[in-house]
Formats: sequence, C-alpha cells, structure tokens
Amino acid sequence: MRYFTLAISFFFFMSFLVEAKPIRVGIAGMTHNHINQVFDYIGKQDEVEIVGFAEPNRALAMKLLKQHHLPESLWFATLDELIKKTKPEAVCAFNSIYEHLEVVKICAPKGINVIVEKPLAVNNDHLNQMRGLVKKFHIQLLTNYETTWYPSHAKVWDMAKNEKSLGTIRKVVFKDGHKGPIEIGCTPEFTDWLTDPVKNGGGALVDFGCYGADIMTWLMDAQKPISVTAVTQHFKPNVYPKVEDEASIILTYPTCQAIIQASWNWPFQVKDTEVYGTTGILIANKENKMKYIIGDQVGKETWLDLSALPRERSNIFSYLAAVINGKIDPQHDLSSFAVNEIVVEILSAAKESAKTGKTIYLNK
Repeated sequence: MRYFTLAISFFFFMSFLVEAKPIRVGIAGMTHNHINQVFDYIGKQDEVEIVGFAEPNRALAMKLLKQHHLPESLWFATLDELIKKTKPEAVCAFNSIYEHLEVVKICAPKGINVIVEKPLAVNNDHLNQMRGLVKKFHIQLLTNYETTWYPSHAKVWDMAKNEKSLGTIRKVVFKDGHKGPIEIGCTPEFTDWLTDPVKNGGGALVDFGCYGADIMTWLMDAQKPISVTAVTQHFKPNVYPKVEDEASIILTYPTCQAIIQASWNWPFQVKDTEVYGTTGILIANKENKMKYIIGDQVGKETWLDLSALPRERSNIFSYLAAVINGKIDPQHDLSSFAVNEIVVEILSAAKESAKTGKTIYLNK
C-alpha cells in the first residue's frame, strides 16, 4: 500500500512537471506594432517560451531586440530557419495580413499551430487556402483581437446568453477606431502595409471593421449574416491615398441587426460594443465596469463591476498555451477559426458592397 501511494504521488508530481512545461512559440514578423504584446509578456508569465523572431528586415529586428534587452541570437532571417533550429509548437504572426497565408503554408504541414493578428486573411481566396490546410493537417488556426481579452465582453456573453438579462437581442452597435494609424504615431514599417489595399486588404474597413464582425459572429454562435451592406468614404486622401479611412457596415440576421462603425477619424481611441435587447441594454468597452440599463429606465442605469478574467483567457499567450495543452477547446470562441472564417467573408462582402453600391447576400 505504501509503495502504491508513493507511485500515485510520483505520477501526479510528474504530471505537474509536464503540465508546467512552457509551450515553445516562435514569432513570424515584427512589422506589426502589436509585437509589443510579445515584449510585454516576456519575463512576466511562464506558460509560453518565446524561442525566436523571424523577420527579414534585420535592422528592424535588431532595433526591437536591443530596445527590449533581448539577445540578437533570437533573430532569424526566415520562418523556415526559425522552425528548423528552435522547433516551436506554435507560431504567432505579427506581419502583414497578406503574409498570414504564407505563415500557415509553412507551419501547417509541420503540425505547428498558428495564431495571427486580426483579421485572419485579406480575402476569400486566402481564406479558402487556409481552410484546406487546417482541414488537411488538423492544426489550430486562431486570430487575436485586443477586445477578446476585455472582461466586459465575457460579461456580455453571460448576461445575454446565459442569464437572458437582455431579452432577445435586436441590435448591436460597434464603434471601433482612432484618429488614424499615422496620426497616432504607428511606425513606418507598420503603416507601409496597413495602408496598402493588397497587403492589408483595405483600410479602416478591415482594420476596425473586423472587431465588430468578430464579436457579432461570436454572439450569433458562428451564424453568417443574411446580408452585408457597406459604405466607405475617403476623408483624408492626402494622408491615406490608397485606402478608405471611414466605413459603416450593416449586417442583418433573422432576429437582429448589427451596425459596425469603423473609422480612422475618431477624435479619440474607441472600442465600444452596445447591445440592445428587448428588455435591456449593455454598453461594454475595456474598462473594468459596464453600463446596464433595464427596460426603459434610461437615466437610471446600473454600473456593473467586472471580475478579472481567468489567466488563460486574459491574454494571447496564456490562451494559446491553454488551447495547445487541451485545457480550452476554441470551438466558437472569439479567436476560433470557425468564427474568423466568417469574419473574412463579412469583410470581403463589405468591400464588394462598398464598391458596387449593392447589398451582398451571403450563401447559407
């Protein structure tokens, strides 16, 4: 009996060690300013070990590594070289949206999971190629959004879907954007592709329209909208000569409607989600509190204090480790492939609608 007890104790101790082993993660590209998420993570948490950075622009890579007191040995000129020498279990892409497909093409046949910055792909052609790779090689292909890690959106889900505090959702309004990437000081390496219609797939419509498309698809349990209607405008052609800086998108569903306001013309940074139901209203953003209005009691709103999210759902790297370790099944999560393939279809339809002046109906 004593030996049996010792054996069980040893088993759980070894299981703990295996579970505690960090996931090896490589970084593809360093031109996206969201690369700071990596530097903010290193040394503060331990679910993930960053094993290297693949960036063809050596000068950029050296500058960023030096700024953050990281060794030059972490730099690799190509993703193939990084994978060969460091053997990552997952790769995070911080390059242009157009380059996401190439990252998946390199990683999927090797069984390496991928998470990219939003949105997933520039168009439906790239999306369809990704679909084939995910299906053939059975990898996780996830998409990262800042809004995924807001406690307010988790609370919206609980109140709308579990507690039924809003009745039936009838309208959701998304306000996402800022003054513009150049105006807020994004680096040239970032804006060079962010303001390119090929490398980014569009301008403000893609950059900020994706947030509302993601959250709405999640709230609708990965159901496609019936139709997509979009209007874009070009208020700052001298600043953004190639892409639109203003966009509005309307999504229709059998029981509700979504309005996505994406802009590089807001006077301040905004990421607001307003959910209107038949019995209540929720207004969510990155703050640790949220406005709730019951029925017609406008002016008598309740402010809900929000609990911090569990660690594995609080940031891109903890979440990625939890998915790879089997602690989280992404299914229809905000980051899931099932949700984000629909996001790409919505954005593609929105671009077509804005170009043609017609409402685009999505195939069911």
